[in-house]
Amino acid sequence: MKAPEELRSHQWYGTEGLRSFSHRARTRQLGYLPEEHLGKPVIAILNTWSDINPCHVHLRDRAQAVKRGVWQAGGFPLEFPVSTLSETFQKPTPMLYRNLLAMETEELLRSYPVDGAVLMGGCDKSTPALLMGAASVDLPTAFVPAGPMLPGHWRNEVLGSGTDMWKYWDDKRAGLIGDCEMTELESGLARSPGHCMTMGTASTLTAAAEALGVTVPGASSIPAVDSGHDRMAAMTGLRIVELVHSDRRLSDILTAEAFEDAVTTVLGLGGSTNAVIHLIAMAGRAGVRLTLDDFDRIARTVPVLADVRPGGRKYLMEDFHFAGGLPGFLSRITDLLHLDRPTVSHDTLREQLAGARVHNDDVIRLRDDPVAAEGGVAVLRGNLCPDGAVIKHIAAEEHLLKHTGPAVVFDDYRTMQRTINDPSLGITADSVLVLRGSGPKGGPGMPEYGMLPIPDHLLKQGVRDMVRISDARMSGTSYGACVLHVAPESYVGGPLALVRTGDPITLDVEARTLHLHVDDAELERRRADWTPPPTRDERGYGALYNEQVTQADTGCDFEFLARPGRVADPYAG
Repeated sequence: MKAPEELRSHQWYGTEGLRSFSHRARTRQLGYLPEEHLGKPVIAILNTWSDINPCHVHLRDRAQAVKRGVWQAGGFPLEFPVSTLSETFQKPTPMLYRNLLAMETEELLRSYPVDGAVLMGGCDKSTPALLMGAASVDLPTAFVPAGPMLPGHWRNEVLGSGTDMWKYWDDKRAGLIGDCEMTELESGLARSPGHCMTMGTASTLTAAAEALGVTVPGASSIPAVDSGHDRMAAMTGLRIVELVHSDRRLSDILTAEAFEDAVTTVLGLGGSTNAVIHLIAMAGRAGVRLTLDDFDRIARTVPVLADVRPGGRKYLMEDFHFAGGLPGFLSRITDLLHLDRPTVSHDTLREQLAGARVHNDDVIRLRDDPVAAEGGVAVLRGNLCPDGAVIKHIAAEEHLLKHTGPAVVFDDYRTMQRTINDPSLGITADSVLVLRGSGPKGGPGMPEYGMLPIPDHLLKQGVRDMVRISDARMSGTSYGACVLHVAPESYVGGPLALVRTGDPITLDVEARTLHLHVDDAELERRRADWTPPPTRDERGYGALYNEQVTQADTGCDFEFLARPGRVADPYAG
């Protein structure tokens, strides 16, 4: 156990002088006795709760469980509210503000008398943002995932949030259901606090956090309203005090081996394509180089074993949890993992997985009965995406995985919304829908526009999938033959900016290629005619974002945050 004078918070509270006197006096103002905090590890609880974030609306209560654990372990908990990044409501996209929460996390942990941190999040961008910021400070840190919501219900169907939203919206546009059914669906799709209960971005990234080793075992799949979630939060509070005393920092856990295992996990779960961007950014903050090529290399070695929608056929996160959760899943791929690395709870991952079991082979498959033989995300290269693009091919119709068709180009999302059903565009099932102006800078923030809607007339003919290409992202709950994250993006003059309606494009997932059938000389002529778009934001955070954000293949972090370099601790005396 650390002596009081060894704690980082000691320089605020334990030294002689006016400043320490002031800090102690103001802590008395907060109502605390000296015995409650002096000489004890100070634990910051960073809480992304808010009234407009349904994924995190229960975290106000969970923070009390974390505090309970911290008090029991002899620590002193302090709760800090931080940005909430509500996936549903924040526009144009919370991705625009992921780096803002990362900055807030970093500077808050650095500037206050904090010895360790518990991060509370789960909705798509909050997990990477919190871990990116915390990695840049490198204190003992643990993560509390928000947990998935309960399964949705409508009539006699079990619904998956997001996934069934897209499905039934298309059914409405096709004339198969009407307003009455949609009103019923509004009340049945999302029944409780918690993030999406499909293997969307939220579940993918909290599973990645657990695979990295920054949660207590099994934490990522506990349903948000289950009493086990409260117990997990209290256990995390107990554990963080022990991490401070043992000085096990985030850098001890976020190693290159840990990130390889997180990638293996994401691919074996059939997880969200968004994890590619976020894990690259998180690794960069930890000083680990992770690339698209690493994802493609690992994808060829790991089968998809989790039969969870949308990549799977029927199950949801509650089924996954009771089938064994992530410990059970990882127990089936131990030969692909680095088992001798530490986690927040154990000296080795091997020790952490001892005794892990799978209780339902239909949900978490055996190796000889996979959902898919290879990982659920493929990385594409070609003259249309020289720096890469991704596709979640296990969620696409198989006949489209090798496809050539004429492009139908939309310059921005609003234009696409307004004209997608225009008969004069001549869109057929063989067309390749191309959306540009929606990348990191063009979006701005790279919104989830990548699942372009299929025209109404094709939906009515029974068409439910088409090849779609963009520099945008796609919701992890979505599905379809959607090529995403095309880099470099069109806003900065990437090849996507040069595509014209009618140009033939070939997608070949097996060959990992995306090719625009236009000769180089013609592309050079088009490039000479291309004009950069006007600056959108001339001041404020938008201007900072546009100036600093990197491209999708390098994680969309800010350059000044991603680069290596020392930042000094503040002087508290």
